[in-house]
Amino acid sequence: MDRTRFLPNAQLSRFGSPTKSRGIVALGILAMFLATLSCAVSKSTSAAQSRKIPVIFDTDIGGDIDDTWALIMLLQSPEFDIKLVTTAVGDTPEKAKIVAKILEIAGRTDIPVGIGIRQNKGGHRQRDWVKDYKLSSYPGTVYQDGVQAIIDTIMKSPKPMTLIAVGPLPNIGAALTREPRIAKKARFVGMHGSIRKGYGGSSKVSAEYNVRADAKAVQRVFAAPWDVTITPLDTCGIVYLKGRKYQKVLKNDSPLTNALIENYRAWYKQGILNSQKNLSDAEVNKRVNQKCNSSSTTLFDTVGIYLAMTTKLVKMEKLGITVTDDGYTRIDNKAKVINCATEWKDLSAFEDFLADRLTK
Repeated sequence: MDRTRFLPNAQLSRFGSPTKSRGIVALGILAMFLATLSCAVSKSTSAAQSRKIPVIFDTDIGGDIDDTWALIMLLQSPEFDIKLVTTAVGDTPEKAKIVAKILEIAGRTDIPVGIGIRQNKGGHRQRDWVKDYKLSSYPGTVYQDGVQAIIDTIMKSPKPMTLIAVGPLPNIGAALTREPRIAKKARFVGMHGSIRKGYGGSSKVSAEYNVRADAKAVQRVFAAPWDVTITPLDTCGIVYLKGRKYQKVLKNDSPLTNALIENYRAWYKQGILNSQKNLSDAEVNKRVNQKCNSSSTTLFDTVGIYLAMTTKLVKMEKLGITVTDDGYTRIDNKAKVINCATEWKDLSAFEDFLADRLTK
């Protein structure tokens, strides 16, 4: 019943028309619904963010090209909350330019860049890609002392940090020396060593480069009181993309995959120029096209990113590992036990995962 029909005119004027009253009520209900929805979305977003794995990525990018693949894989992985990227080995300020430019392209200038221990002023094979880029133009934060940035990021984190390192470990070794307590607040995931297989799946173990380049630092890192997980050459040394999987990345035509292929071409070209200076430009470009249009090189470091999120596709073994001064990683029952990805359960599935993740 419309009770306003029985109200005096004075009272009716206070209530307004029935249609207007219903409109006000509807607007109120809508406002309450939108507020509730907004609160629910906010809580859902906050919960999703809290489930992300906080990570620091320490990379010797500019050496082998697989670091660039790994960085872009990391950026394309929603499982991670990237807190810091630091550069390692060689001319680290120049290497930081590669990281900063990629982060800009990704729209992730919220991620700080840390310059690791500088060992020399030599160039790197991706220098042509950053020849016009100035690190001072990076809109985000650049830490001149990358080692201290690693320490501060770990020590200030309310959640345990995952430290992914895919190169030699001068930065991480120095951070442990400067502040040993970081090992109580982080876990380490690395691309290091050779357990039962060497380069290219060889049955002869190798003094793997990331270990051999700074064995003392690796000894310090492996011995520290944190959880250590590694992908040795046994698993990471046989990963590459070819055929339809590589073509999916090559032809994806997104800003990040375009940057990846540009870096790959610049890196491969510089490698040719470094070793064969007498080749014509036409011959150099022919060789670059033949390789870079058909397959990747070995993508060691991408497995380090994968292990930081899951071990589903690999066989993991807990092994005591001793690091020798000449860069070998030997099984030793008396040594500290670390988590080693020693075999693939399904390498093809990982290659599909990698191609999908890079092009998502």
